[in-house]
Amino acid sequence: MSDRLVPLGEIVTTHGIEGWLKLKLYNPQTTTLSSNQQIFLEKGGASSPHWIEARKPHKGHLLLRLRGIEGINEAEKWVGAILSVAEETLQPPGPGEYYYYQVLGLDVFDTGGEWIGIITRIWSKAGGDLFVVTGTNKEHLIPAVKEIIEKIDLPGGKIIINPPPGLLEL
Repeated sequence: MSDRLVPLGEIVTTHGIEGWLKLKLYNPQTTTLSSNQQIFLEKGGASSPHWIEARKPHKGHLLLRLRGIEGINEAEKWVGAILSVAEETLQPPGPGEYYYYQVLGLDVFDTGGEWIGIITRIWSKAGGDLFVVTGTNKEHLIPAVKEIIEKIDLPGGKIIINPPPGLLEL
């Protein structure tokens, strides 16, 4: 059993006076969080377990009501906290699917074996995800689409891409 916590988003503000928290998910399409689920709020180097009492979408964010947070004063203490879940509670991704945390930090190579950089961020946009790949002297935005991503090798810690001409020169 793993003790690894997987960050899913950040508490950006409170909502109302009854202790609701507004969560900005790193992946807006995530369906990982549900009522009666244990989550962890991480702030200031400490991690605190909580249980979700209720959740509801709100203007591109997710509103959460957590057991034990009763009112705005208690809720305000958690603004800026990172919300995480235990890795073993995640549903296994489908074939060819990966969680964001699994690809962050992977080395990126082109099909010729040339190192491009490391995935440092993932931007979730309406048209699809973009891998932010930080190289020695440059940052590249690589669309996470099957036409470009040749292979994701999690055990090997790398991704092989076949970029169209000019993509890495942008």
